[in-house]
Amino acid sequence: MKNFDFQCKTRLIFGENSVKELKNMISGNYKNILLHYGGGSIKKYGLYNQVIQILGKENVNVFELSGVEPNPKLSLVKEGIKISRENNIDLILAVGGGSVIDSAKAIGIGAKYEEDVWDFFTGKAEPKESLPVGVILTIPATGSETSTGSVITNEDGLYKRSLRSNEMRPVFAIMDPKLTLTLPDKQTFAGIMDMLSHIFERYFTNTPNVDFIDHMSEGAMKSIIKNAYALKKDPQNYNARSEIMLAGTIAHNGVLGIGREEDWASHKIGHEIGALYGETHGVTLAIVFPAWMKYVYKVDIDRFIRFATKVFDVSAEGKNKNEIVLEGIGKFEDFLHRIGLPTSFIEGNLPTDKFELMADKATEEGPIGSFKKLFKEDVANIYKLAL
Repeated sequence: MKNFDFQCKTRLIFGENSVKELKNMISGNYKNILLHYGGGSIKKYGLYNQVIQILGKENVNVFELSGVEPNPKLSLVKEGIKISRENNIDLILAVGGGSVIDSAKAIGIGAKYEEDVWDFFTGKAEPKESLPVGVILTIPATGSETSTGSVITNEDGLYKRSLRSNEMRPVFAIMDPKLTLTLPDKQTFAGIMDMLSHIFERYFTNTPNVDFIDHMSEGAMKSIIKNAYALKKDPQNYNARSEIMLAGTIAHNGVLGIGREEDWASHKIGHEIGALYGETHGVTLAIVFPAWMKYVYKVDIDRFIRFATKVFDVSAEGKNKNEIVLEGIGKFEDFLHRIGLPTSFIEGNLPTDKFELMADKATEEGPIGSFKKLFKEDVANIYKLAL
């Protein structure tokens, strides 16, 4: 196990009708609030009015910035930075899912930085401070409500880049599972794949002697899979929604990565699909991860055997190591199909003529990943395996 220094400052307010606790989170603490959200769903289902009423009773000044899209754009971030500076914003309230939260985080660090916020995403600068960000979560998926991460797409060149910094952890996150009952199936199950991917990026490690977190990760994966099937059967299952919402937070708040080297190659490979075609993040990961597994498993075949036997209950009796691993990956692919996600470019109705371009962009700053270092040729081969 590696040495680590871990903290997670985000206060979680979880449960039915927890939006009412927004009053206690802001009362006397903030005066000028930037309300940041996506499209019309929070208005359609009444959440917008509820939030506005609470803010109105607290006599705060509210400034709004809507229009966040999946794969949030740098141009909107810069608009939010401008609003924040001009109006002395002291809290950014993100109401939505991961895209909204990621956008809010980028606004928060950008408002405190005199140069171009994109510098942070290209490694030219590191965030030193941020405006506080609060969250009302409506889509459990990315774990951005407590994570150190933000992913933004620069329309100039269609670069989708990620950043991690403790400065960006939200100060509070309000999580009411009932807010997720109206989600379309695609968002629900793409979100579930996103949660699993965050565990995979940490679970598949070369760091030895990490048994405690391994068991936590395996339990989290099994719980997500179990409750995914429950939601496939009954999308209105509140208890399953609660389990999934909490799992999304734990999967990416960093606790499952302590003491171990993390990978993140598959996210970077998937980001290029999302940047080029606008596909939902969880869908790109459903396409990439089975192919990545098939490409790299021989680096540590015993870890993949553990994955197959502990998470998907593959029996090892009478099988060689390769057979056990491939059966486990096959069961993972079957799970994705059963919850309605594609596992290939063709199943996802995505073009297949830009593999070299995407591989080049994914590795233009050097090889990616740590479980196995992947160069341009490796990434292109993974795309081909996912054809």
